[in-house]
Amino acid sequence: MKRSIWKRYGYAWVTGALFFITLSGHWIFGWFAYVNEQQALQQPVEVGAYTVQMMRDTLENWQSEFLQLIWQVAGLAILLHVGSPQSKEGDDRMEAKIDAILMAVDPKKADDLLQKIDEEYEGRHTDTRFVRLLQNER
Repeated sequence: MKRSIWKRYGYAWVTGALFFITLSGHWIFGWFAYVNEQQALQQPVEVGAYTVQMMRDTLENWQSEFLQLIWQVAGLAILLHVGSPQSKEGDDRMEAKIDAILMAVDPKKADDLLQKIDEEYEGRHTDTRFVRLLQNER
């Protein structure tokens, strides 16, 4: 059974919504601050000047904070997703041990159960080297 794109990427949808809400708030409240500043200086309120100022402020924020954080979080998530050796060392070892215990306890049910687990956790499969070794020993 495949889950909908809304459920599979729910965290991304919430994160994107929060991003757009906060970015919109930044620009809206920036507009009020810009208008107040222009009125205090007795200068005309110009949308073009406001846009340039807000683009500058937004890019300064992203450069100083968001780009670093995005690389740290997204970069590590990408490496984890593609299965870099650093991200898989502990998990593969643990899964191999659990699979070996399952095969030793009830080899007849183990294959079906492992297949159901892999289907349930679509896209995240166990390293099957040790499972194959156990099956060859039977």
